[in-house]
Amino acid sequence: MLHSEQTKKTLSDHRKSLQDLKKSYEESEEPEKQQLWEIINDELQDILKKYFLFFSKKQMKIFNDPIHGHIELHPLLVKITDTPQFQRLRHIKQLGGTYLVYPGASHNRFEHSLGVAYLAGCLVKILHDNQLELKITKQDFLSVQIAGLCHDLGHGPFSHVFDGLVIPKAKKIKQIKGLPDEIPEKWKHEQMSVQMFDDIVKSLKAENEDVLKEHELDDRDVIFIKELIEGAKASAAEWTYKGRDKDKSFLYEIVANKQNGIDVDKWDYFARDCHHLGIRNSFDHQRLLKFARVCKINGINHICFRDKEADNVYDMFRTRYTLHRQAYQHKICNIIEEMFAEALVLADRDLHEGKPEDMLKISEAIKTAEEYSKLTDEIFEQISSSTAENLKKSRDILDKIVRRKLPKFVGEARLTEKNMSKEELSTTWKATVQKYKLDNPTVSLNAEDLPVYVVDLDHGMKDKNPIESVYFYSKRKPNEASTIKDYQLSSFLPKRFNEELVRVYYRRTEDQTPENKEEEKKKVEEAEKCFQIWCSNNFGLP
Repeated sequence: MLHSEQTKKTLSDHRKSLQDLKKSYEESEEPEKQQLWEIINDELQDILKKYFLFFSKKQMKIFNDPIHGHIELHPLLVKITDTPQFQRLRHIKQLGGTYLVYPGASHNRFEHSLGVAYLAGCLVKILHDNQLELKITKQDFLSVQIAGLCHDLGHGPFSHVFDGLVIPKAKKIKQIKGLPDEIPEKWKHEQMSVQMFDDIVKSLKAENEDVLKEHELDDRDVIFIKELIEGAKASAAEWTYKGRDKDKSFLYEIVANKQNGIDVDKWDYFARDCHHLGIRNSFDHQRLLKFARVCKINGINHICFRDKEADNVYDMFRTRYTLHRQAYQHKICNIIEEMFAEALVLADRDLHEGKPEDMLKISEAIKTAEEYSKLTDEIFEQISSSTAENLKKSRDILDKIVRRKLPKFVGEARLTEKNMSKEELSTTWKATVQKYKLDNPTVSLNAEDLPVYVVDLDHGMKDKNPIESVYFYSKRKPNEASTIKDYQLSSFLPKRFNEELVRVYYRRTEDQTPENKEEEKKKVEEAEKCFQIWCSNNFGLP
């Protein structure tokens, strides 16, 4: 029997049962009728309580958000926001050092997290209202919203600067110096987000042991929330997640989608970052929300979208690239963040024998949620206002950032398909500098003063076309989904979906006398000419 025929038969059986119940009620005597009505009412209330996503307006707290307007959050979410662990996010810049280039981009992780929780609830509710067969419960709804709220708890100073630059540098130094190394391989902020969430649950339970039970959540829901924060890649072959059974696999794609990268985290930061950066956002997440639907593909329930929304989905991936190209990986933003990371590494007492007391706990703070809670962007001011001799080098670097005494940008080139590693690039650049014949014999170039940086840009899935991992359904077959066909996409799509940029900077001299400034200007001019020769010889660029 076909699936649709089975569904029709099941619905017919349910309808007949309800009709029999109605008939039994109408034929019963008055005293029995009252008792029967109470039984029926209790059963209906239990069903509604579990599957009807309605919360009293008196319970909800309203936040006025500049991106999503007036948003309502459940009281349990409000309790979480009122903890020190969550309030800490007010002191973590959403875009790290980018605000030092884009003055309006001073927003923080706090409001972003509220936005993600709100959008997570919007998506769950739309799926629930359109597909009652998914059996989405209030517990599912609250858990996904809490995961959205807490997914960024683990960010360190200046957001991705900490886990992307500081921690890898600290780990490398420990290995070189032979110091005890307790930093996990490829440490990411999601790991700390889980620890911080555990700490929040512990603190809430210390005040009220039944705080979760009062909102009908249990230990399995806590496990589910942590799985959502870390992100899961669903597999039909073996379902290893404990928070929810395989039939609820689509819930794992809402906050951190490892399947294709389409999640509410991106929807919020695209809209929010574009707003504060002053960059136009061509992606419409509100429209995509309306066309979200769950379909079963290879035994797994996935969130899919209407086929006519393919261009809107591509706009999402393109927006990601645009933000990285124009803002997140901006040539000045990058060098400021590199300098800030260097300052933190130099200030880290865990990288020195004896761990001097006048230095700061930085890399070792990741050991516990309690210590990590003290680590915010305020560390910038801590170092700047310190008089400790061991922090002088860090202070000097931060002073250069404030005074805009940054390395001079020499040049940038896109690597061709014959990509080279950073080591190869550095080697060929050093050789080019050594061989370069100066037009101005009064200056000299040193490759050590001209570091090479490589920047990776893509649409979200390295060199792959990300839209190939997205499933779409048609109006005629809403329960069947597949990847989009080439002829359904715009012919203007790029042939490549990633690129590498190589950048060279000139490190400024310490003493900025008028003579030094003039010499620096000449050196940068010579370095630019040398850079053009290097590009021509290695990347086939004119």
